[in-house]
Amino acid sequence: MIIPLRISPARLNSAFVNQVEQISAQKMLACYQCGNCSAGCPVADHMDILPNQIIRMVQLGMREQLINSKAIWTCVSCLTCNSRCPKNVRIAEVIEAVREIVLRTNQRQDYLRITELSPEAMVTLPPIALISSMRKLTS
Repeated sequence: MIIPLRISPARLNSAFVNQVEQISAQKMLACYQCGNCSAGCPVADHMDILPNQIIRMVQLGMREQLINSKAIWTCVSCLTCNSRCPKNVRIAEVIEAVREIVLRTNQRQDYLRITELSPEAMVTLPPIALISSMRKLTS
């Protein structure tokens, strides 16, 4: 996948970028694409989009490509990317924000009600979606 280098003002101010920034409490332009997050990611080999590419795609407002990627569900939230970032961008929170956007779209709420999920939904949802939802209720 080719990711454009330039960020247009229209994309930077898109509703998607603003939503990710609001949920994650991170400024997307703080990332200057050094790649430290991807270099240290223990599951990068299993991702279709690397952590630094996820940040770049958010910067560019590439919503559809991100919400359809497997990388947002492959991330195990180990926070290695956060600890390696020289600009203190909390990348795991950005990935979590993209997950939340997907879940909000599908569920119309901020978290899943585990007890109300059908057995079919439990089988089809990525495990990290369930873990993220439970973490919101317990933290």
